[in-house]
Formats: sequence, C-alpha cells, structure tokens
Amino acid sequence: MQSAFGPSSSVPEQVRRIRLRHLRCFVTVAREGQVGRAAELLQLSQPAVTKTLNELEVLAGAKLLDRGRHGARLTAAGHRFLRYAQDVTTSLDAAVAALAGAAEPAREPLRIGALPTVAGYVLPEALAELRRVRADLDIRIRTDPNAVLLSALAAGALDVVLGRMAEPSRMVGLSFELLYAETLILVVRPGHPLAGRSVSVADTLEHPLVVATSGTVPRHATEALFERHGLRLPVGLIETLDLAVARGVVRRSDAVWITTERAARDDLADGVVRRLDVPAAGTVEPVGVLRRSADASSAEVEDFVTILRDIPVDGTWQDFLHG
Repeated sequence: MQSAFGPSSSVPEQVRRIRLRHLRCFVTVAREGQVGRAAELLQLSQPAVTKTLNELEVLAGAKLLDRGRHGARLTAAGHRFLRYAQDVTTSLDAAVAALAGAAEPAREPLRIGALPTVAGYVLPEALAELRRVRADLDIRIRTDPNAVLLSALAAGALDVVLGRMAEPSRMVGLSFELLYAETLILVVRPGHPLAGRSVSVADTLEHPLVVATSGTVPRHATEALFERHGLRLPVGLIETLDLAVARGVVRRSDAVWITTERAARDDLADGVVRRLDVPAAGTVEPVGVLRRSADASSAEVEDFVTILRDIPVDGTWQDFLHG
C-alpha cells in the first residue's frame, strides 16, 4: 500500500507517531484561521495548541501553518496535508456516529462567510431571496477579516465566501468571481466641523480617525490614500471592523470614519452620517464570490451564487473593469 511517503513499510518512524490529537488540532486551527479561537473550541490553552502544532510539524517534517499576529494560514504543504487530515477526522466521527446508532447524518447548513464591511450590502437581499426558494435550508453566517475567511474556506469550514481576492499564496485552491467593486469614503456626524464644505485629506488629521484594522484590504487602501497625498496615518487611531462600533463613535464625537461606500450606505440614506467632499480616486477594490476550486459546489451554493449575480449594483464595478 502506497502512502505520501512511499510504500507503507518505508514510512518514517516519526510519522507513525502522529496521533489523532495532532490531526484534530491542525484541522481546527486551519478551519478557524486563529490559534486562540481553535483553543477555545478544543478546550485547550493556546500554549497547548501551539505545542501540539509544533509537534505535528516536527513529526511530519514540514511547515504546515504560518502563524502570526494576523492569524494562521496554510502553507503549500499544509494545503496538501489538510485534505488527508480531514478525511481521517471526518471518517472517525462518522464511524463513532454509526456505532452510536445515528439513523441519518445531521443535515449540514449552508455556511457563508462575509466581510463585515460588505455583509450588510448584498447579503441581506440575497438571503431573503434564498429563503424564498429554499425555505427549509439552514444558513450559518460568519463575519471575519478576509484572511480568516479564506483560511476557513480552504479548510472546508465554509462553503462560500463573499470577500476579496487576496495575494496568490492565500488563493491556492480557491476561485474568485467578481461581483462589484467599491471605493472608500470619509463620513462624519451631521454638524461636524468638516461637513458641508470641500476639504482635503490633510484636514482630516485634525480629528480622530476610525479605520479598518491593520492588515485588511480597506486598511491598505486607506494607507495608500494618505500616501498619495504625501501623508501618513497618525497615531491615536481607532481600529475596528465592527460597523456598529464605528457608527457609534462617529455619531458621538468629531471622529472621521474612513470606510467603504456600501458599508455606510444605509447610514447615509438615513441621515445618520454625512459624506465628506474629499477626493478618494483610485481606492476601488473588487468584491466577489470565493469557492474551493477542486470541489463541486452544492446545489445550495449554486443557488446562492446565482442570486448574488442577479442583485443589481451600481456602476462602480464597470469603472473598475474599464478604468
């Protein structure tokens, strides 16, 4: 019998020492994209999870995860290893369920990942339509930064993601279909000193800034916007991806919120915030549907993606495609 290491008789001794706890730990971290979240699910301490991962990488003879302050992501070797590690843990769980006399496997929900800054735009309308055509479908929504969502998608913890294309190393095994593109805007509360007049990017530095967290695409776009004007983001930033937090800060202070146009669309329509007259050309970012390339999408995923394609958006994506 052949294995990844050749004939079974030639499997290195250290590989034979890989245990189920190593595989469960690895699969959970790969699925969640964060050691801390995986530790909570596994009911272990973070140091214990880190130790188990280190042991696995030594035994496997390969680096499987890149771990940093922005989370954990699979390496090329990790992507290859994950498929088989999941097969082991899934098969064992199914065997235990069979012994327990489970009549039928539990019906799996449609697991959708979405960026916090885009979830409030097309997702509610898409879910309403999906509910109309598939009333009995359970749906589970997860919002996280793009890197975390892509790691979860690659690990099989999500079925589809509404997010952004990432650098090539994060797109291994994933496909991207453009839905629309969005631009950054700067918003303030009604009555703000900068509201109602033409202002420069430099003028915003006189006030607290609410921005996306470090390492996210909106944050990169924000930094690029300031750099194009010969400026750098100041100290004392309020960093968040939580729209409710950002909205609350802006409504109660003279802070300037730098966000995507669609994230603030309802607040602008309701008069909760006002858009500053600040040129922000060149900050357009593509948003689309991401799926695993190698897997055939379920009928539920196909229905959801079809609905997303049919939702009308403004012309921003045309501007993106045609310059």
